Amino acid sequence: MTNIDWNRARAFLATAETGSLSAAARELGLTQPTLSRQVAQLEADLGVTLFERVGKKLVLTETGESLLEHVRAMGEAALAMRVAASGRAEEVAGRVSISATDTYAAYILPEIMERIRREAPQITIAVISSDSLSDLRRREADIAIRHVRPQEDGLIGRLVCESTAHFYASESWVAAHGHPGAVSGIAPHEFVGYEDAERFAAFLRGVGAEIGAEDFRLVSKNSVVIWELVRRGQGVSLMSREIAERASGIVELFPALEAVRFPVWLVTHRELRTSKRIRLVYDILAQELERITREARKTAG
Repeated sequence: MTNIDWNRARAFLATAETGSLSAAARELGLTQPTLSRQVAQLEADLGVTLFERVGKKLVLTETGESLLEHVRAMGEAALAMRVAASGRAEEVAGRVSISATDTYAAYILPEIMERIRREAPQITIAVISSDSLSDLRRREADIAIRHVRPQEDGLIGRLVCESTAHFYASESWVAAHGHPGAVSGIAPHEFVGYEDAERFAAFLRGVGAEIGAEDFRLVSKNSVVIWELVRRGQGVSLMSREIAERASGIVELFPALEAVRFPVWLVTHRELRTSKRIRLVYDILAQELERITREARKTAG
């Protein structure tokens, strides 16, 4: 019987779920050659072909499809082992603070909190909602969900997934203004802008809009406010897919437009190695963030 190397199996799982070696490498924090080598080694170990190349994409073979759920089960077992090693969840108590952007704190974390409360009822979770980076070394938070790689000494970072942002409007906005064929078809004053208006306007110009910072009529520093304005039909803006997918009455305007990609890092300080409660929460966050992003990709087709 062949022993399965988990690192190779994890490389296969990430490649299957992302559809490309480069995306899988980014998700696992590896180089593409390293990840490609791990997948090839797994195929050699098993004596099967797991992927076929179709155009620029990798597609699972029939054998790969049949093995995928088994490898997912391995991943869940690995997480369960880490949790067990941290001590029984019901015996772990104390406070854990989590820093996240406004939109992640409002729309993503509540769903994850349900699981944490169910599996670790004695842990108190403090959610810090801020688009600024918390200083984990000064213990402004125990764990942070960031969209940039941690650079500070003494921090541990894990790239849990890659997310994408797209242009969205409400069904009521589309009914009133029609469905624009391109970004250039949206009137400048119909964009809901971020407070750094010049930077956002420069991005919009890069995808075809004729807009300046002075053209915005609605702006906010708070991304939850921006999203609520979009949901209420006040205009068009960018939002991450996993958040947009959770809202009703929302239309993705330009599915063919190349998405804005950004990483999702889970960061903590070195106490993670000794604190049972922080390790438990960290592991649950990692698994749930990966699941939520994966499900959003599937919904998008």
